[in-house]
Amino acid sequence: MHEGTPESHFRRTASMEDRVHAVQSLLDERGLDASAGVAPLDHLATEEWLPKNGARVVARAWADADYRARLLANGRAAIAELGLPMPPHHRHLVVLENTAAVHNVICCTLCSCTAFTLIGLPPDWYKDLEYRSRVVRESRTVLREMGLDLPPQVEIRVWDTTADTRYMVLPMRPAGTEGWPQDKLAALVTRDSLIGVARL
Repeated sequence: MHEGTPESHFRRTASMEDRVHAVQSLLDERGLDASAGVAPLDHLATEEWLPKNGARVVARAWADADYRARLLANGRAAIAELGLPMPPHHRHLVVLENTAAVHNVICCTLCSCTAFTLIGLPPDWYKDLEYRSRVVRESRTVLREMGLDLPPQVEIRVWDTTADTRYMVLPMRPAGTEGWPQDKLAALVTRDSLIGVARL
């Protein structure tokens, strides 16, 4: 600090909690009652918008070939059959089927958009600029760094979320699960496999 410079010119950056509190307080002061909206959003994020929803979709697709065909043709309509919602601005849900020859992975290069009602809120690494930029340019390397080392003959396709289109990966069904009930199949499915950074 230069001599004579007021210390107030060198303020620390407020923590995320302090910033959220400041914005919430300002909205409350203007009669917008932001505080009242926090609890319902917290409930949705922690109780309803969970990867178990996507896992149900995957298990049904593994167990029911006709449902799988409908899911791949029109994801939004197919998940509605299971009573699973999507916000109105998520106009399209594209479900990407992984195979032995093709592996799909999703990202959002502009921010952190996902089909959150199916996959859950995005993890911190998904929002990170390094992941968002590198997975497009160096997908095989990024996946390897995340623990998924795919054989060189497997084609990797990266899908970037748009303003009105969300993606979800349909992972390959693990061998030896034939005849399993859907709830047992769903228990195998992880958030990372729905994003495409892991195989089951």
